[in-house]
Amino acid sequence: MSRKKITVIGAGNVGATTAQRLAEKDFSDVVLVDIVEGMPQGKALDLMQSGPVCGYDSKVTGSNGYEETAGSDIVVITSGLARKPGMSRDDLLKV
Repeated sequence: MSRKKITVIGAGNVGATTAQRLAEKDFSDVVLVDIVEGMPQGKALDLMQSGPVCGYDSKVTGSNGYEETAGSDIVVITSGLARKPGMSRDDLLKV
C-alpha cells in the first residue's frame, strides 16, 4: 500500500504550521505549495531537516506549481491575502 499524500496550498504562517503538524503526525507525505518563489521549498527543507530530531519520517516537498500535488488524497487550502489597514474580512471576498 502506498503512503498517503496531503497537499497544503499556502505556505504562510497557517499553511506552514499545518504542514508541520501533518508531518509530525507521520501518517502521510506533505506537499507545500505557494506562489512566492522559494518559500515553500525553504519551509519544506526546514521540516525535512527537523524530522530526525522531532521523530518523524514524513517526506515534505515544496513547490511553486501544482505538478507535485498529483495523486493527493487530501488538499488543504490555507492561502489568502493579508488585510490592509481599514480592510474588513468582507473586503477580502471582493479581491
